[in-house]
Amino acid sequence: MTTTIPIKNKIKVLKTEYDRLRIGKESLLKIIDESELSESVFNSNAIENSTLTLKETERILLELELSRNVSVREVFEAKNLARVMEYTKNKAGDSDLTPEMILLLHKMLMENIDDTIAGRFRAKEEYVRVGSHIAPAPEHVERMMDAIMLEYSADYENYFVDKIAKFHLDFETIHPFCDGNGRMGRVIINYQLARLNFPNIIIRDKEKRIYYQSFGEYRDTKIINTMGKIVALALIESLHKRTAYLRGDAIVPVADFVKVNKNSINHFLNAARRQTIPAFREKGVWKIGNYQPGESL
Repeated sequence: MTTTIPIKNKIKVLKTEYDRLRIGKESLLKIIDESELSESVFNSNAIENSTLTLKETERILLELELSRNVSVREVFEAKNLARVMEYTKNKAGDSDLTPEMILLLHKMLMENIDDTIAGRFRAKEEYVRVGSHIAPAPEHVERMMDAIMLEYSADYENYFVDKIAKFHLDFETIHPFCDGNGRMGRVIINYQLARLNFPNIIIRDKEKRIYYQSFGEYRDTKIINTMGKIVALALIESLHKRTAYLRGDAIVPVADFVKVNKNSINHFLNAARRQTIPAFREKGVWKIGNYQPGESL
């Protein structure tokens, strides 16, 4: 498939360090997960064109009043997705992903939004499209979902990032639900990562253009390169964040790091986006731990 050897090696090194450092620090990892829940919810909903800001999402999850009127739907989209993410984190260790689990998660996601479609695949005459892509007819959905789940579980040869990327592309191409497919697809990515003892990743709204581009690329060519890179970089960033906290690093914004070290801000921001330095985002701000310029990564 697509993931390069250097990226595989980087993930392997980071995962080894993460596994070593995490022993006895489950409470810290739980705090990290909890602290980025609103960011995860915000980004996944924003990709689907929610108008909520990150601050508004935080206030909704904390049951605080907002300074403007927002739709009831958007409130439930935030609350439900947070509930699904937390449930997934707790349940992923118990069993592999099954069609029944996917339907349960979808029911939780769509509850009080549209209960008529919650927890079931598209039925007769329920057609959907994404842009110019018309999803397969409803009568094919269940068979196609069984096929991609079997392919994923039976594939012991391809690299896990490539398997997850391909499953996500296939899932979104099928678009098995009347609504909530994008959010469900991104929840499934983290379910699959959790089964492999990796931390959650965040696919960000700022990367929406290239994220959507990857689906067109896959439908036209069956190439998964773009999605594979999105998942791999997000995973590396997530591991960078957690290892920095687990080590007890002094964590500062990259902008402050650059001022102290008198380096080019654009150079470091580009390096952060490429994950060639151990930087990570918190609430959209790039941060970094005890990094020394020139050290081996």
